[in-house]
Amino acid sequence: MLELGEIPESHPRRASLLARKKLVEASDAGLLADSAMIAHGRGEAFDYLLGEMTSDSASRAIKHASKMLVSAKSPVISVNGNTVVLAGKELIRLAAVVGCPIEVNLYYRTSERVSGLIGVLEDLKSEVLSEEAPEGFNEDWFSSVSSVEILGDEEDGRIEGLEGPRSICSSNGIESSDVILVPLEDGDRCEALVSLGKKVIAIDLNPLSRTARAATVTIVDEVLRASKKLVSDALLIDEDVHDWDNEAALREALEIMGSAMSRV
Repeated sequence: MLELGEIPESHPRRASLLARKKLVEASDAGLLADSAMIAHGRGEAFDYLLGEMTSDSASRAIKHASKMLVSAKSPVISVNGNTVVLAGKELIRLAAVVGCPIEVNLYYRTSERVSGLIGVLEDLKSEVLSEEAPEGFNEDWFSSVSSVEILGDEEDGRIEGLEGPRSICSSNGIESSDVILVPLEDGDRCEALVSLGKKVIAIDLNPLSRTARAATVTIVDEVLRASKKLVSDALLIDEDVHDWDNEAALREALEIMGSAMSRV
């Protein structure tokens, strides 16, 4: 496996190679489900068609989503293993800006994986505590980061409409939330959350997935790129959230991908 120093800064696939390396290491540590790399590879294929950049359509979705999170009464960020590995630090920064908890919630749930991922997030939180606040953040950064709760091992809440381990959640997180950011989401759970009247923000590179089609707002973008922009956009003083046409945004994403394929 390549080390960081062995990948030149100029390498066109550097970001992708580093992401794969992180996932392999996390998988070896028992933090990821067996299908984690399959899911990541599928996402990479769609990202190629996007030109591995945030489209104008995705930028608008991120802007809308950031305002939803800031204006929500009880927002929460729900993360799985891949999300923690790929964008955990940025999502802690987002949680500090928004003032919300992060909940580890897994499709293939085991107590070992949940506790392991919570440990990773706590370590990342310690790193964020020593970093500078995002530009435009005018409150006490240390206090804001310190107050970010990492949830997931409580198992005292339930998602109605789901059965078995997939229905388990935190009563102080997903169960009591009104707006949920769910990167790399499971379609069934997304549909269940929406049916409960919750507003779901999905980050999904596949505009045809059930998650993308069921979510209130879908950001068709790579999770780290989207998370970084969510942090910056959440700090912008802007107009109130207006109506959002998610189907139109998904069509735009498909048009971008279709155009890329036609040039091959």
